[in-house]
Formats: sequence, structure tokens, C-alpha cells
Amino acid sequence: MKNWIKITLYIIFIIIIISLGINIKLYLDNKLLLKPKIIIKNDGINPFISKKELLETLEMNNFIFKDQKIKELDIESIEKFIGSISQVKSVNVFQEINGQWEINIQLRKPIARILNKSGETYYLDAEGNTMHTTRTHTARVLVFNGEIRDKADNFSVNQIINNDSLINILKLDDIYRISNYVCEDTLFQSMMSQVYVDKNGDFIITPMIGDQKIIFGTANSDQEVESKFDKLKTFYTEAMKHEGWRKYKEINLKYEDQIVCKKKELIK
Repeated sequence: MKNWIKITLYIIFIIIIISLGINIKLYLDNKLLLKPKIIIKNDGINPFISKKELLETLEMNNFIFKDQKIKELDIESIEKFIGSISQVKSVNVFQEINGQWEINIQLRKPIARILNKSGETYYLDAEGNTMHTTRTHTARVLVFNGEIRDKADNFSVNQIINNDSLINILKLDDIYRISNYVCEDTLFQSMMSQVYVDKNGDFIITPMIGDQKIIFGTANSDQEVESKFDKLKTFYTEAMKHEGWRKYKEINLKYEDQIVCKKKELIK
């Protein structure tokens, strides 16, 4: 008899717990949805999207709306939508048991801005992928223009490197090597602003200090890029401090183990 009483009480207890759980869920599901906590991580200087802009974008696309209930929140669709934004590297959207929810975003880091022959403008990020520009935010990175055929959303740097036919006609991998090196070097990062690709495929750098042009030539490997920048740094730190920034009109790094310079003509 006592066992039956215990079993009955246990069943009643389980029913009460389940009922409470169902009632709590129904209560929470019908509560009004609060605004999300948004965390945006950005490795670059200027973030490409702000918390306010993200909220406005979600509202504009009806992922968030007035008098929205917790049960009407579609986390999977929101995460997929944010992940499709060109400037977003990764996103995680989750909801806590009390109905509060959070959006965590990692933005891409742009290292170069490219203006190709077709007039299309886009960024190249630190992982060698292209990303679109925005009307509201601009990254302070090297700008590349000239004889560049590469288009946005076409090929990544890794795809070009691993394709013998692409590597001979596209410049994105070379642009990546130069811009990636400059981004990691505080001296060159503060000195260089624009790079032009001429009809021969040579990269010509325009520094922010002085009016000379730097004939960089090709950038076919990391070793080549590092060697040329090492030569340039030696020239800047040793020769320029004696000769001055405005004495030369051209600094040519194309030749192995040497720098060929042209001085400005003296005005009589």
C-alpha cells in the first residue's frame, strides 16, 4: 500500500513539473521580444558595420518588428542573413532560457582596396578573399588601380595560387603579398598610400612622403616581396637621411640585390 502511495505521489510530482515547464514556456513564448545584445569584434581600424546599422538592417528585412513575441524569433534565418553580409567573417546568434538573445559577429579585416579596369571597387581581406565596399565606412588601406582584371566575387587568392592558368593573368595574389606585408610593417603602413599596376604588370608605389615613384616590379612570392621591402627600408634609413626625401624622382627595386635610383634634374 505504501509503495502505491509513493508511486502516485511521484507521478503527481512529475505531472506538476511538466505542467510548470509548459506554462513557463507558453509564458515566455508570448512575452514581447527584447532587443538583442550585440557584440561586434573587429581587427581593423574602422568597423564596416555598427550595432545601430545592424539593428536597422534586421528591422528593414523584417527579422525584428514591433510587438514581436519571443516565439516569433527565427534565429537560424537571422544567422544565415548576417552571415551573407560581405563584411562579416563569422556570426553566432543564440537565445538564453529567459528569452534574452545575443548576436556575436567577427568582421573581416581589409588590407587593400582595389579599383579594377572595369571601374569596380572592392576590398581584399587578410585571408585573401574579396569583400564589397559600403557607402558609410571606408578602410584606410593601400589602394591598387591600373591594369587589374580581377573582379569581386570571382576568385580568392588561394584559388589563383593553385591554378596555373589564373596565376599568369590575374593580380590578386600579388596584391595580397604586397598589402599583407605593408599591413604588418608600421613604417611602410604610415608611408604608402597608392599602388599602380602598369601595362607590363609592374607595381608602382606612390609614397605619402616625397614625390618620387617606387618601381616595385613583380610580387611573385613572399620571399621576393620581403627582399624588395628590405632593400627599400635600408635605402630609407641609410641613404635618405643624408640625401633627403626630395632628391630622387624614381627608386627602382626590380633588380636583384641592388637599387637603381634616378635623381631629379637640377633647376638652373
